[in-house]
Amino acid sequence: MTKADQQTSSPSFTTRVGSYGISHARTLLSSLGRLYQHKLASIMTIAVIAIALALPTGFYVLLKNAGQLSGNWDSPAKISAYLHDNITSKGMAQIANKLKQDTRIENVESINADEALAEFKLLSGFGEALDALNENPLPSVIVVTPIIDPAKPEAVESLRQELANIEGVEQAKLDMQWVQRLFAIMRIVERALIVIAVLLALAVILTIGNTIRLDIQSRRAEIVVQKLIGATNAFIRRPFLYTGLWYGLLGGIAASLLISISLQLLKEPVKQLAGLYSSQFTLSSLNFSSALLFILLAIALGLLGSWLAVSKHLKEIEPK
Repeated sequence: MTKADQQTSSPSFTTRVGSYGISHARTLLSSLGRLYQHKLASIMTIAVIAIALALPTGFYVLLKNAGQLSGNWDSPAKISAYLHDNITSKGMAQIANKLKQDTRIENVESINADEALAEFKLLSGFGEALDALNENPLPSVIVVTPIIDPAKPEAVESLRQELANIEGVEQAKLDMQWVQRLFAIMRIVERALIVIAVLLALAVILTIGNTIRLDIQSRRAEIVVQKLIGATNAFIRRPFLYTGLWYGLLGGIAASLLISISLQLLKEPVKQLAGLYSSQFTLSSLNFSSALLFILLAIALGLLGSWLAVSKHLKEIEPK
């Protein structure tokens, strides 16, 4: 056979790639067809996967909405910078203007000694007793509202120390107990969400793995015949992996729909509650990029569950 004949008889690279792609497409569609043949069992499996995926993701979306809501509230965590008695109104204004330029600070409020005394008289009920004093015992104070970053709670204490070191400031106090409690609660919720997400992701993997295991056992005779005629493990594994892919894809889409429906049912009551507090807050759902990432994660879990099941049980099936 001449070299030209060999080139003519051997398939080209494009032909081989096309045949490979067609083979995968057929396997992909045939695996979807098998799911359709067993509609009830497939729907039940997809429902379990969807619920397991929707629970942690739904909690995440609610926490995200809660974070946006709390961001609209006035933070009760304030740093009070008490000034020396010899600081004039001009000096206090200079300190306040300098603090307003700090990007870590949300708001700066200056209260001179006379204003502080008048407010204390009004709130304490000791007005007549305070009038008997020869001089004002209260210092001027600059109240700073810091921007709280949940990822960096130590930044608030660092800002307090910087305020205490400013020339003219005698003392800077912060209600750290409230801040520490807030961050402790947030850390507990975040870690609990991570634990729940990991456990439910493991449940998804086990559910898909067990379903694929049952499918392998039901097709045991077919697999034996395929191995007898020379089929490789990769070829036999392919339809089961695509089945796991379909379970992950359909489960992820179903979970996204469950989350959207649940938030839609909650949207109107939340809007009415927010209206009672003169707030324009509304619940927000997963955006397109988050939903796409969520579905891709579901597909990855489906492939992982099916791959683990096939890798374990396929080796146990050998022709006698």
